Amino acid sequence: MSAAAAQISKKRKVADGVFYAELNEFLTRELANDGYAGVEVRVTPARTEVIIRATHTQNVLGEKGRRIRELTTLVQKRFKFPENAVELYAERVQNRGLCAIAQCESVKFKLLNGLAVRRACYGVVRFVMESGAKGCEVVVSGKLRAARAKAMKFGDGFMIHSGQPTRDFITTAVRHVLLRQGVLGIKVKIMLDSDPQGRNGPKATLPDIVTILEPKEEASISEPSAQDFSAPAPAPAVEAAPQAVEAQ
Repeated sequence: MSAAAAQISKKRKVADGVFYAELNEFLTRELANDGYAGVEVRVTPARTEVIIRATHTQNVLGEKGRRIRELTTLVQKRFKFPENAVELYAERVQNRGLCAIAQCESVKFKLLNGLAVRRACYGVVRFVMESGAKGCEVVVSGKLRAARAKAMKFGDGFMIHSGQPTRDFITTAVRHVLLRQGVLGIKVKIMLDSDPQGRNGPKATLPDIVTILEPKEEASISEPSAQDFSAPAPAPAVEAAPQAVEAQ
């Protein structure tokens, strides 16, 4: 029975992953011009809540909520949800300078509008660092100028590349842009700084950071005093053992 339960849970996990991947791909294509920055799925006993994170939430909602209702209907019909079983919400990205997806889309549209690669990437790196990031790296690969493809890397600040902290502190986004000379690949990596409130980064700190504690203040001595340590210490008082009283 345990094997059957494990098999069911594995199937459920794969199904949830496929649902999230297809939903994310659909919203990426549909809301690319509205600053789409990710999606979060919350499953409750009553309904399934889909929270869309974007920089321009008003465009996601549409006039009088028309567009969000259209998206809700499309998701409901595609994944065969019952009536009123799925609800879509739009959430505004608090700091778009620390969102790798938003910055990757920014580089993509700058290149589509004909801006030079170097200027577009340096502008994004500068904006990310001014937003409070600890490090930023932008890589553009493909046929940039000559017929032979190459990669250009732009970075600033501090960046780690291995270990568990890369999952906790680094957000990554990849986009592809179709230009006249071919397809360019764009990769943006942003290293967040630790934030005790957990708003602009994880609450934890990097494991190699050493915290130096302030020394304790010593009690000030107003006048000299002497203490004799040669005298034997007084013996501790021995408590009398309780005596049992026989019942009459």
